[in-house]
This record gives sequence, C-alpha cells and structure tokens, in this order.
Amino acid sequence: MKPAVASHQPFPIWLIPVVWTVALGMWGLSRQASVWRDEAATWQVALRSTEDIGRMLEHVDVVHGLYYLSMHGLFECFGPSTTVLRLPSVLAIAAGAACVSLIGQRLAGTHVGLGGGLVFGMLPAVQFHLQEGRPYALVAAGAGISTLLLVTVLQGRDRGRYWVAYGCTVLVCGYLNWLALLILPAHLASLLWTRAARRVQVRWAIASTAATAGVLPLILFSMTQSAQVSWVPPLTWHMLIGPAVLLAIGGLGCLVSRPTASRLSVAAVGLPLLAVPQIGLIGLSLFQPLFVDRYILFSLLGLALLTGGIIGAAVREAARRSAKASRWVLPVVIAVAVVSLLPQSLAKRSPASRVDDVLAAAEQMRRLEQDGRGVLFIPAARRDTRLVSPDAFAGLRDIALARTPEESGTLKGVEASPSRVRTAMLAERRIVLITDAPQVARPTSGERDRTKTEVLKKYFTPVSDEQVRGRRVTVYEHLASAP
Repeated sequence: MKPAVASHQPFPIWLIPVVWTVALGMWGLSRQASVWRDEAATWQVALRSTEDIGRMLEHVDVVHGLYYLSMHGLFECFGPSTTVLRLPSVLAIAAGAACVSLIGQRLAGTHVGLGGGLVFGMLPAVQFHLQEGRPYALVAAGAGISTLLLVTVLQGRDRGRYWVAYGCTVLVCGYLNWLALLILPAHLASLLWTRAARRVQVRWAIASTAATAGVLPLILFSMTQSAQVSWVPPLTWHMLIGPAVLLAIGGLGCLVSRPTASRLSVAAVGLPLLAVPQIGLIGLSLFQPLFVDRYILFSLLGLALLTGGIIGAAVREAARRSAKASRWVLPVVIAVAVVSLLPQSLAKRSPASRVDDVLAAAEQMRRLEQDGRGVLFIPAARRDTRLVSPDAFAGLRDIALARTPEESGTLKGVEASPSRVRTAMLAERRIVLITDAPQVARPTSGERDRTKTEVLKKYFTPVSDEQVRGRRVTVYEHLASAP
C-alpha cells in the first residue's frame, strides 16, 4: 500500500483582507456612543412591528424596505445597540474586500488580489460607510459577489447555478437600493470588452432582465415617493471633481495592467465597475437630481481592484531588480497608506464626522427635570431623538404631535395645525425645544415651524440652552410664570 500523500491546499489570501477590514470596522465602532440622523431613521424604524413598517413603506422610504425589515429582525434577536446597528455594514464591506481579493488573484496574481482587498477597506468613503447603519455597504457586498460570479463564468465555468446566483444577487441588491442596477451596464461593458461568447451574453441578458423585472415594481412605486430626494441639489460642475479624480486613478490602474482587447483582465473588470456607475448616475442626475456618492459606493470595488493592479505592477517592476526587495513593496504601500489616512480614519470614527448626534441630545434630556414640561421639535424630523430614546422623554408631552409615526405610517409623525400648536404651547408652563445647532441649522420653513418659533419668542424666555454634537436643547419658561 502506498503511503498517503498529504495534500497542501494553498492559503486563502482573501482571509487577510477580511480580517483586516473587520479590524478596521470594529475599531471605534460605537463612535463614542453616537448615532446621527440617518442612522436614527434605521434605528427607530427597526423598533417598529413588521405591520407598522409595512404601513410606513406605503408612504415613505419604500426603497429601503428590505433593509429596514432585516434590521428589525436583528433588533428583535439581539436588541438595539450601535453594535447591532453597524456590524452588518462591517461584515458586508469585509465580504466586498474578499471579492476584490479573489477577483484580483484570479485575474492577475496574489499581489494584485491581496493589495486590492486591503485597499478597499481603507478608502475614505468606504471607511465612512463601514461603520454606518444604512444599506449602502450591503449593496457593495452584493455588487462584489455578482462581479465575482461573472468573472467565474467568464473564466470558463459557465454553469446554470452561477447564473441563478448572479440574478438573485442583483435582485437583492436592487431591493436594497435600486440604483444598484447600475452594476448591470458595468458588467455588460466587461462582456463586450472581453468579447464573451454569445452563449454567455445571452445567459447574462436573461439573468439581468429577470433581476430588473423583479425590481421594476419597487422602482415604479418609489417614484411616487420622489419627494424624499428633493433635498438632493442639482448637478453642478464642482460635483464632478470627485468622480474625475476617481476615474483618473482608475485610468492609471488600467494603463499599468496593460489590457488587451478580448482578454479578461483587471482593467476589463475594474474600469467598467468604477466608471459606468459614476457616469450613469451623472446621466440620471441631468433629469432628476440624484448625484449622491453613497448611492454608488459599490463602484469603489472597481477602484480598489485597479489600485491592486498598480500595486501588482510595482511588485513586478521591483522583482526585475531584486526579488528580495519586491517582497516589501506591498507591506510598504499599505503602511504608507495607513499612516497617510490615519487623520481621516480617526476623524471618521469621531461623532464630529456626522452632522449631529441623536443620542447626545437624548442624554441631555435625561439630565433635565421633567416635571411640568412639554417638548417641541423644530423641524419635526428632530423628533428622531425621542423615537430612538423614548425613555429619555418619559413624562413629557409632545406638544405638537397629532398622530404618532406608527399611526400615520410616517418617519416623524403628523403634527397638528399651526393654530392648535399655538394654543397647546400657550397652555404649557415650560417647554423643552430640540432643534439643530446653529452651525448646521437650516432657515425655519413652513407655517407650523414659524408659529412655534414666534410663540416661543413672544411668550417664553429661555432659562437654559445647551448645544451638543449638532443638536440644541433649550428650556423655555412661560413669561406669565417667570419670577
């Protein structure tokens, strides 16, 4: 009998970017126990019942319905906390880094894969959403998985199960944010670049059409809620500076990888993945202002892959002169990047990196004596402080509220008419006002908010005023009851 031969499996290098990215994500995950307004929307919706979430989606935020339901399940299982809120994004970005690493390794070798995977988690925009309780990191993970599946097929493993997985992944991405469908023209560009076989192109068309058809009802219904993106400013020339810089870096990565027509390469996958979503969103924004970089966060997978190509080229060039020196290229590049980005990394893990902090305002409320007080919010969206931390408002009457968010199927509830708000305010001895700090506040708009402001100014006097992390908590006392 022949002795058994030990089989040595190659070390899975994608594990290194995964561990690296998770470490980056867990570093300062709570951001000093802060939650800002966008994350507060996730938090307060996830606390609702599935019936209440479904009722809300009929009126607002249907584009995030799948994400909200998923977070509701996590909050039910593990309880609400900043860790539960943000950990899915950490794991999703780690999955995206793994995909970049696998794609790079398959197409151009270990250094490209490892370099690209490590770089992805360090990109400033990625670091921001790495610790964000919103769906954009999950979309990036899905885009990475779908791209890896496409590369798998283009490398000769054209199996039906891969196309089913591809279509399902794109479908889920679309339900997390339907702008994720911009991944499809990026993949089409890769197919055309590599002159994929007709059979592959037909199967891609079937899978992509099925995914798009599945997301189409969401797209059509979300258009009835288009007022939600009314805050997005029209496209201007200075907004194109960021995409131009990214495309310039991507173009450099494309050049150093020496792409050739019909060859599957880092450039053939990475450049369309970076460029097409950027250009596509710019094109859409010419008709409807939509240009917000987080909507296409997944395009940075392409940037990371192309950056890995630059690192790989540097390693090859160093190897021509000294094999020993070439081993240090990747560690040195990563070390330099870590040191260079350290100020930004620290800043993004600080509460000051966001517009405001909902929990800080709630903590300030806990320090106040609650007897004989009502509470008021300007604008009404600042009610998120109460919705995220209801215990901090125990015993307080929400003066302006007519219907709760759960009853009305909205994010912030429905407030009474200006005249009723005025009458209710005048009946209060003390009022706590929660609003934005002056440096981030917008001018008061709407008759109801103007009424609140006018009544406070005319009939009340401030007795305490605290500003904390983008929020302002002011206690007013009725002039008739003042000493």
